[in-house]
Amino acid sequence: MQDTQSISQFDRHTAHYPQWAQMMARKYFTKTLIQFILHGNVRDLVRHENPETGEVNYVGLIHFLTKELFTARDLVILYDRAAGIHFLDAESKKDFHRAISGYDSLFGTEYAKRRPRNPSQVLSILDNYFRLRLGAGKRIACIIDYAETIIPMAEASMYSADDRSALVNLQRWAHDPLFLQHDFTICLITENLSDLNQQHVQSPWTCEINLPLPEQDDRLAFAQWSVKDVMPLYDEYSDIGLQELAQNTPGLGYTQMRTILADTLENKSRLSFHHLSQLKKVLIEEAAFGMLEFVESRHNLDDVAGHSEAKTHLRQAAFALKHGMLDVIPMGYLVSGPVGTGKTFLISCFANEIGIPMVKLKNFRSQWQGQTEGNLERILNLLEAMPPVAVMIDEADAALGNRDAEGDSGVSKRVFGQIASFMSKPEHRGHILFFLITARPDLMPVDLKRQGRAEEHLALFYPSTPADRLELLHVMMRRTKIEIPKEAIPDALLSGETVYSGADMEALLTRAKFRAASINGDPNYVTSEILQAVVDDFIPPANSEEKELQALVAVLESTSKESLPEMYRSMDRIEITQRIHELKLTIS
Repeated sequence: MQDTQSISQFDRHTAHYPQWAQMMARKYFTKTLIQFILHGNVRDLVRHENPETGEVNYVGLIHFLTKELFTARDLVILYDRAAGIHFLDAESKKDFHRAISGYDSLFGTEYAKRRPRNPSQVLSILDNYFRLRLGAGKRIACIIDYAETIIPMAEASMYSADDRSALVNLQRWAHDPLFLQHDFTICLITENLSDLNQQHVQSPWTCEINLPLPEQDDRLAFAQWSVKDVMPLYDEYSDIGLQELAQNTPGLGYTQMRTILADTLENKSRLSFHHLSQLKKVLIEEAAFGMLEFVESRHNLDDVAGHSEAKTHLRQAAFALKHGMLDVIPMGYLVSGPVGTGKTFLISCFANEIGIPMVKLKNFRSQWQGQTEGNLERILNLLEAMPPVAVMIDEADAALGNRDAEGDSGVSKRVFGQIASFMSKPEHRGHILFFLITARPDLMPVDLKRQGRAEEHLALFYPSTPADRLELLHVMMRRTKIEIPKEAIPDALLSGETVYSGADMEALLTRAKFRAASINGDPNYVTSEILQAVVDDFIPPANSEEKELQALVAVLESTSKESLPEMYRSMDRIEITQRIHELKLTIS
């Protein structure tokens, strides 16, 4: 361990480093760790400040490691599977060539003529080279980029001989006494930690260093640095100050910030708030490889028919969010109810009420082993940098996996673990708000529905009173641009003898417009006779038992008795449970 004076000196020497680099240096100087896995925002720029002149620059990660962090090393070796082994200078290259010629003489190979790129061969050569040069007192750093191609995530039974050889070499280096005794560092670089062999990641001899997306102050400093020589030009073409630009770009890296600024400064595109919003959405969706989609709705909660208790609660949550009362906000919501009750529409409308962006989690699952977990890690890293943000997960029972799932090599278990861990972080309360939407909450694992994750359970049902049915019908008439007086509305739509969901009513009205177009050439001229004929002809889908099941499981999941319709509020929960069991047997 170092004494107080040396630690103080260490702090002075590393004060200009990014925080992740300071952590890495501090870990290294404990003399117990020499192998680091850099993950996260590794393809972005890194802030580099000259401690002597104070001059700031933004460079790539490899440039920062070689020119700043490892600038005092005698040898810096870089390797990736595509480029093979390469060096920073001609002298190092010559030195390696001499060493590899000796290796050829000893083992009968011809690597000096054509250097290999295969990991097992490369790492064997490097092992020999490191031992020779460390024995001669050289200080060495080795940077292995795209490490997921060297030791990929896979089941042990799926590993090839080359994969096993590469894994063994890296694990042996991490705790080799010779390497630990000398000034020697290995950096593995990957975007997603879950793409690497988890046995190696979880080893006590490796240290994972996360490179986060820049915070607001970091983005402001980058924007100021980028426009320092062209500030008049920026002011001419931008309606947004630099401070506002930094505030409105969470989730973006320096490279994406540079794209926005270049569009303004080089293309002379006016940077308005609307233009910035559109650019930001495109950039984040691209960074998520299309697995995140921003939810944009022209509607608000006033356009939602019925569900008064749910709307009241969501409006109260919106008020709390807008006024910074984050400690009263649930960690997440479970929104359940039969198909056609408007679950997704309700939450989409809520997006217009809260004043923060809402994104929808799309299909992130892949047929390739390890890719699903890597996709999810990328998404969660983006969400971590975007607060405040709301996240909608539709069909959550199918999307989020299960701790007890079998038959997919453990993918669902790992997905479940990632999501559950992320949702329960206390620091996310009021900053990352999850909405899990499903018609079958009974199929979701209890761990996701408990307090501390999806805390508030909103249950939506079909309209149960004539007033509710009339309100829903009016909403659907506005949406389909049909006007029919109340007295001309068919009794069947309001009586309740047949249960019509919002989707059913919209389908009826659309069918009426179709018939009106064929009769009189005007789809908007729907008469009461046309609507009556359509209602008489309409046969609801024959899935009443499924709908009843979905309604009853939503009743059991609801965390508010007041929000339940009267017909469900007074029902005995034991009877509900028995009826659910009967319906499941019948449907199956």
